[in-house]
Amino acid sequence: MTAYISDDTRKVTTHRLVEMKQRGEKISMLTSYDYTMAQIVDGAGMDVILVGDSASNVMAGNVTTLPITLDQMIYHAKSVVRGVRRAMVVVDMPFGSYQGNELEGLASAIRIMKESHADALKLEGGEEIISTVKRIISAGIPVMGHLGLMPQSINKYGTYTVRAKDEAEAEKLLNDARLLEEAGCFALVLEKIPAKLASRVSQELSIPVIGIGAGSGVDGQVLVIQDMLGMNNGFRPRFLRRYADLHTVMTDAISRYISDVKNLDFPNEKEQY
Repeated sequence: MTAYISDDTRKVTTHRLVEMKQRGEKISMLTSYDYTMAQIVDGAGMDVILVGDSASNVMAGNVTTLPITLDQMIYHAKSVVRGVRRAMVVVDMPFGSYQGNELEGLASAIRIMKESHADALKLEGGEEIISTVKRIISAGIPVMGHLGLMPQSINKYGTYTVRAKDEAEAEKLLNDARLLEEAGCFALVLEKIPAKLASRVSQELSIPVIGIGAGSGVDGQVLVIQDMLGMNNGFRPRFLRRYADLHTVMTDAISRYISDVKNLDFPNEKEQY
């Protein structure tokens, strides 16, 4: 199988994402948290790179996304931006940096943009945070929404199960999606909701809708890179497709290195000065 490497080297922008939706071209999106990985992901032709607060889990080993701080997100974002030429870089605003206080949300947003040089921000929530979304957008900062399963609210849910299966929650999600578009969001992520509902949202909105565990009827897909590369052995949700088994590859390489060191095989004569 040949790799898809884009020959279009123009920077991906909010406008180009809307154009992609209009012509039916699906949007590819993956997470990255460091310079080296961002270089690889961008070089492969990725449209959008998400500096996700999932760094709290896969980089720091926390159980939830809640502990990661604004300073830590800015650190990861700066590292990623340095490695990217073409992809749009979107940064998650972490828990506690925008909820309940729109002025604090604006200050947090401005800090991320000024210090990281990222292209846009992503916020979780609908009607509850709409005033903050509007305030951030009014400052000229592009915002991507996020509905469905919202990991920053996991303590409220108490479970990572599929969201919006009942009619009331589905109607609220639809309403929240419309509110986010009206507020000026340039795109929307839908996480772990029924495929039929996600498809309806995508059809009703003019902005791109990107899914994770939301079926194929949306405008693009996003995954956590450590999951799709098979670096995490324990995480196996239905929506995840593993494109490699790097856990095995890396464990084997490290084991061989240990063996070569202990057997005096590394370094050999050609590998020293």
